[in-house]
Amino acid sequence: MGPMSATRATTSLDGAGIAYREHAYEMPGPAPGTSGGAYGVAVAAAIGFETARVFKTLVAEVDGSPAVGIVPVDRTLRLKSLAAALGGKRAAMAGAADAERWTGYVTGGISPFGRRTAMPVVLDTSALQWETVCVSGGRRGLQLEVAPEDLAAHVGAVVAAISS
Repeated sequence: MGPMSATRATTSLDGAGIAYREHAYEMPGPAPGTSGGAYGVAVAAAIGFETARVFKTLVAEVDGSPAVGIVPVDRTLRLKSLAAALGGKRAAMAGAADAERWTGYVTGGISPFGRRTAMPVVLDTSALQWETVCVSGGRRGLQLEVAPEDLAAHVGAVVAAISS
C-alpha cells in the first residue's frame, strides 16, 4: 500500500492489522446519486466484480441520529429494516451534505472505515455469502476488498437483512 493510495480508510485497516486488497478504477459515467444504482453497478464492472459483491455505504438517520447501512450496489437499503436492526422506529436517508460532514468523505467515496463521526453500522446479511466483498476505500476511484467478517468486526456492525 503506497502513500499515493493512503486514505483514512486504509490507515484504519492498517492500524487494526486487517488484510485487504486495493482495486483502483477510472471514474465511471455520471456522478453518484444522479442515476440511482447505475453508479455502483458501473464501479463493480470497472473492477471486474459481481454487483452483489460490491457494497455501497449509505448514511441515514435513525430516530434523528446518524447511522450507516452497507448494502450491495445493485440493491436498495430498506430504511424500516435499518431502523429495526438498530432498535429504532424511523429511518430516513441523510442528505449528501450531512453524510459528508459526518463521515469526512465525499459522496461516491464514503467508506465504512475511518469515519469522522462514530455511528452505528448495519451490514446486509448477503455480505456473509462471500469470502470477500468490496467497499469504498475513502475516495472515488478506490475500492477495498476485505473479508465481510473483518469488515463487520472492525466497524462494530450489526448484521441484518436490510436490502431489497
